[in-house]
Amino acid sequence: MTRSLTIAVLALCSMNACAPKYTGQNVILFLGDGMGISTVTATRILAGQQLGKRGEEHQLSFEKFDDVALVKTYNVDRQVPDSAGTMTAIVTGRKTRFMMLSVAPEVQTGDCAASLEAPMASILEMAEDAGLATAVVTTTSITHATPAANYAHSPHRNWENDAVMPPEARQQGCRDIARQLLEFDHGDGIEVMLGGGRAHFLAASEPDPEYPNKTGARADGATHLQRWLGQDEARSYVWNAEQFAALDPSGHGQVLGLFEPSHMQFEADRAADAAGEPSIGEMTAFAIERLQASGKPYYLMVEGGRIDHGHHAGNAYRALTDALAFEEAVQKAVAMTSAEDTLILVTADHSHTLTISGYPRRGNPILGKVEMTPGQLMPNGEGKPYTTLGYHNGPGYRAEAEDLTEVDTEASTYRQLAAMPALFETHAGEDVAAYAQGPGSELVSGVMEQNELFAALYRALFGGRSQHSDQVPREPGKQD
Repeated sequence: MTRSLTIAVLALCSMNACAPKYTGQNVILFLGDGMGISTVTATRILAGQQLGKRGEEHQLSFEKFDDVALVKTYNVDRQVPDSAGTMTAIVTGRKTRFMMLSVAPEVQTGDCAASLEAPMASILEMAEDAGLATAVVTTTSITHATPAANYAHSPHRNWENDAVMPPEARQQGCRDIARQLLEFDHGDGIEVMLGGGRAHFLAASEPDPEYPNKTGARADGATHLQRWLGQDEARSYVWNAEQFAALDPSGHGQVLGLFEPSHMQFEADRAADAAGEPSIGEMTAFAIERLQASGKPYYLMVEGGRIDHGHHAGNAYRALTDALAFEEAVQKAVAMTSAEDTLILVTADHSHTLTISGYPRRGNPILGKVEMTPGQLMPNGEGKPYTTLGYHNGPGYRAEAEDLTEVDTEASTYRQLAAMPALFETHAGEDVAAYAQGPGSELVSGVMEQNELFAALYRALFGGRSQHSDQVPREPGKQD
């Protein structure tokens, strides 16, 4: 069956009438936020060099998958996309506008009233409605764009708690993203939810359990988290490593883990966290065990979200070490599942402006300075050494070239040089890669529209074709 016969699903159906029958197969969607092809290449080299190899010849676990595609990432209204619109495309089968979460592109960004009439069902919601088990794992806030596209519908990705919403949006009936997670009403609820973002669930008067000088962010004063726990005694809430380790991976009941007020620590900094927090690999392994214990087919989304944040900071070290942790999580998933009954799809939502350049010798440290031969630094146009990795824009811009001769460019805090000044480095618009193995993976091939990835997820969970077209997405009212 071709990709064009299976793409996307139920754009015209109501939110509560989207429950196809499942096939007994599982889906694990790994999303490396900002993990463009240059990031994959640099991560591959770094991983190989950490194993004592030159690095370029190394293969990451997901690079061994048989089915690979290039994916076009643009939003309906943006040439270079954001994570809300791109993740929406993957999990609903339709592209949408910049900054919008699982809302149809006919709606304007930030239009609450219109968004209430135009939600788009996600693959997670369909899975829950069909009686499957589901889980969301992320290293960002659980309310951030990528995880939120799975369970929330919002005309603006920043509406993570009520305090940041316009008053008129609240009056019109829009709910913030944190509330939508706790009030999720599809199936029997999401089984496992792990990430950061405690502040979005706590009132502004509530102290954070880990940082007493910090409080929650909510303006409504409501105890949504306590209410969620009180609705089912089988539910568990954890916020530190000790509590997480005490959870029974073979147990039952919903689990919510919120390990930081905002995003979780970068992998490079995680060991220094006083309360401790699990790695992305540990969260992934727990989620898989818990889902397998349910005895149901399942859908799991795992986001390596801080890859993106390292790049935005112009800090390749943290971006790549988070990418390595993400890749280790993929390895765990491959080891814990079978390609006979589990589709594993690894992709990115968008790229970044990271570049690899300068003619360094084979095996040159990927985070290091460009050497033509061992010990011989290659000079730039001003006769000064420079690094293999750099960014097109970002906070690493220097008005005058810095002499890096004595600078440790492999340090965790080093910001790579940027060609243009910017407060934060931006996303990039080139295609990203997708890698797949398992049932439905053959649909991941060639050069694809990003929303076409949905076809593989849908086919693995439900079989057959979905119920709407695979037209090339256009901005409403515009023609190519």
